[in-house]
Amino acid sequence: MMMNAVVGGLQAAVPASVWDDLWVMQIPPAEKVLRTVAVYAAILLIVRLAGKRLLAQMNSLDLVVVLLLSNVVQNAIIGADNSLSGGVLGAIVLVSLNAALERLTQVWPALGVLLEGRPTTVVRDGQFIDGSLDRLGVSRRELDGALRRQGADNIAEVRRAEFDPGGSIVVDLEPREQGLSRGEFQDAMARLTARLDELAPPTAS
Repeated sequence: MMMNAVVGGLQAAVPASVWDDLWVMQIPPAEKVLRTVAVYAAILLIVRLAGKRLLAQMNSLDLVVVLLLSNVVQNAIIGADNSLSGGVLGAIVLVSLNAALERLTQVWPALGVLLEGRPTTVVRDGQFIDGSLDRLGVSRRELDGALRRQGADNIAEVRRAEFDPGGSIVVDLEPREQGLSRGEFQDAMARLTARLDELAPPTAS
């Protein structure tokens, strides 16, 4: 009863035109769904063709593109509709479609490769892979900066580096360049202490 009274009071206080703007979609729901799915597919294709460089956002130009991309396609999604219900419907479609594709890529890994691509190796055994940086559109200076952020002072310390499909760079350092964890340090100290105890001469009684 109280909820009905509150809703009735709001409806009486707010003009009918405002309620229409909030809840009545100016385009059919089916068109809203189709627009959302079409834009999602188009952006997925653009990002796939643009490659890992766009996802990595390695310089300011890439960041500008990513920030403006949503504004560019906004009107294509909403059409002639600014209603709250239309926006909620579009959001539900986007989230549901993305979740469905993620589940499908887990069931069929080949679909994940088709949609996202494969990792691209750019460094192996301290050497650049010829052509890999050109295909990604990444300069050596940008790669050097990414390697330093991963803990490599120079390329000679890198055993393998690759860009994964999400645009992140994964770096495996040479064993001699890898830092010890606290547990590994404590284990080494325990072994050293035990060895020193074995070598120590017996004390006279």
